[in-house]
Parts: sequence; C-alpha cells; structure tokens
Amino acid sequence: MTLNRRKFIKQSSALGAATALGPSLYATSSQAADEIEVGVLFSLTGGLSIVEKSLADATMMAIEEINAAGGVMGKMIKPIMEDGASDPKTYNEKASKLVIRDRVPTVFGSYTSASRKAVLPVFEKRRNLYFYPTYYEGFECSKNVVYTGAVPNQQLSNFIPWIIENLGKKKFFIVGSNYIYPREMAKVCKILIEQGGAEWVADEYLELGHSEWGAMVNRIKESGCDVVLSNVVGSSVVAFYREFKNQGLTHDTLPICATVTSEIEIAAMGAEFAAGSFTSFPYFQAIDTDNNNAFIERYRAFVNDASAVTHHALESSYFQVFLWKQAVEKAGEATPEAIREGVKGQTFEAPNGTVTIDPDNLHAYLTPRIAQWGADGQGTIIDEYPEPIQPLPYVAYGETGDNLFCTAAGLDTTKL
Repeated sequence: MTLNRRKFIKQSSALGAATALGPSLYATSSQAADEIEVGVLFSLTGGLSIVEKSLADATMMAIEEINAAGGVMGKMIKPIMEDGASDPKTYNEKASKLVIRDRVPTVFGSYTSASRKAVLPVFEKRRNLYFYPTYYEGFECSKNVVYTGAVPNQQLSNFIPWIIENLGKKKFFIVGSNYIYPREMAKVCKILIEQGGAEWVADEYLELGHSEWGAMVNRIKESGCDVVLSNVVGSSVVAFYREFKNQGLTHDTLPICATVTSEIEIAAMGAEFAAGSFTSFPYFQAIDTDNNNAFIERYRAFVNDASAVTHHALESSYFQVFLWKQAVEKAGEATPEAIREGVKGQTFEAPNGTVTIDPDNLHAYLTPRIAQWGADGQGTIIDEYPEPIQPLPYVAYGETGDNLFCTAAGLDTTKL
C-alpha cells in the first residue's frame, strides 16, 4: 500500500509514541522481530523548518519505498520522528531520547552544523550512528557520523576559481549567518580567494534567522566589492536576496555566489530575486537524467504537491537511507557497530549520480556542479565535473588524496 505524506507522518508519530514506552530494537519481543526502528530528527517547527521539513519528507519517502520493496532483510523500517525545533539544545535532548530511551541503532537528521555539533556528543558517547545529509564546513572526523552532503573541496574548490576566472571577479564581500558553518566556510573561501590572486574586502555576519538586512546590504554597496560570497542560511536567505534587489543591486553587475541558496529558498523568496545569481552544489533539480526526473516525480507525489522542488540536502536525505539499507544487509544485523562497518565503500546510483562512501572518513564521493538561477526558479548547470571526487574534509588545512588527515585509524592531529 502506498501512503501519502500526511498519513505516513501520522502513522510514524503514533508509532514513535508507542515504541518510546515499549520494547526496543534489541528486545526479544515479536514486534522487534519483524521491524527495525530508526530515528528521524529534523526541525519541523521554527525558522529552519523552511528547509528541514523537506529533508524529513525525503527521509520518509525513502523509508516508504524500501518498505514497499520488502524492507531490510525482510523487516520493515519503523521511523520514530522527533522535532529539533530549530534549536541546538532541543536537538541534543531529542537525540538523547532516541539513542538512550528508544535505543535506535541509527538516526537520520540535522540540517545545520550547529545542530550536528549539538548531537555529536550523544553519538560519540553511546557509540551510536548518525547519518548527516547536509553540505558542511568539514574539519570533522567522527566514526559515529556518515556524512552524505558536500564538503568544501566538493563545493568551494571548484567554485572560487571559477568565479575569478570565468566571471572575472577580484573583490569578494563574504557574508554569512553567525555560527560555525558560515565562519568555517569563510576560512576556506579566503584561502582559495588569495590562491586565485583575488582579495576579500569584508567578512560579515548576522544572527541565524535575522530578517533585517538593510544595513548589511548598504555595507555591501559601499564596500567596493564586485562579487558577494554568501554563506547565509535558512529563512535569512529570503530576506537577504529580497533586500539586495530592493536596494537596486542586480546580479548581472554584482552577483551573489552562494554555498547555501537552493531551489527551496528561491521558491520561498520568489525567483525574480535570485535570477542571475549562482550556487555550487553536487545536486540541482535541473539535472536532466531519467533517474533524477523520476525522483522528482515521486517526491511530488509523496508530498502531494505538483510544484514542490528538490534540492541538494533533500536529495542526500533520500539516498542516504538506501546506503544505510545496503549497509545493514551487508552486515547482516542492525547494530551501530555492524552498520558502521557495512557502510564503508557502499555505492548507490542517486539522483545526482553515483555516490560512494569513503571507507576511511565516512564521507561521500560527490560530483561538483555550478548553476546559475533563472527566472523560473531553476538552475542552469554551467559547470560540472566529469565524475565524483574524493571527499577531503580537511582540504583547507592541507589535506590531499595522497595525504589524508582523517582515516579509518582516526584523525592524525599531527598534520594539523
């Protein structure tokens, strides 16, 4: 039977309440014998829900598809859904509940690095497993996290040189939301900008969720920059782009080049505010393959919205569940330790192309792409690598494919 989004979430929430009081995965009850419980932890409320609801939807969609095809080793996946409420403290509390009380062997969740950092101690201490779908700043080497979004060498190492060489831009104004991801990405940007013979004229931040961008845009206008590198996140993206246009700035003369702005933020702000700007991601809805087109169609049917858009973190949220399934089947059991070993080297034909989990650092091989946004709210892919590239979470600190900092043995801190 096929469930729509509303029925599926309602059923999952009811199950979560029941399993919180009943037998865990490791109990010997008849219920545990034919199901595998997992945690699903995203912000369904608060400022980040503009993005995170779609990540929860994609996760649920993957679970439904796997169950419809027979489940995992004949067992149905039973999600316990929790709301991170756009708050790191709440994320930590909900992660603790899922790992300690519900005793799930895996949690799929988080969008921001702040929420990932908030839950990380739970998974490290309990040796549980977290699947994190968002592009992030790198500089992390955990054996308790599988990272399926882009790291800086898959998102910036292609982007900054392209901006300098193809757009001819030399003076960067870096702007972001005030937390770890934008600040760490700015560090990588500065290194690449200077390596390319350009300069950064400012590095400015406003609080996550900030909606008053008038003063910041005015500083951009007065800075003398010829390009804006945006690491702005969440609902602030909408306010920023709208104010940018409202003050008379245009992307043909002063383009915003973003590491976060995706189809979902553009749908929220209105396509006219982003038309002409650029973003670097491994996945865009515009990828014209049978696999991706079918994925878009299935997602729209699942959420019952013919105009719903897909985006990078959503797509990673979807395919990582299939990587998890393959890992469980390879391991032959659904314990965190077994899944961790089973996921190493797993490959899946995702909507963005072939993805593979690096057996050393548990990050994903992904294909870098750059797109320019059009008046229809979709990107035109104008630069694309021929194949997926190795994830290097410490590239800003000198990591290369021949000199890995994060390996199966752990982080070599002497190289930092």
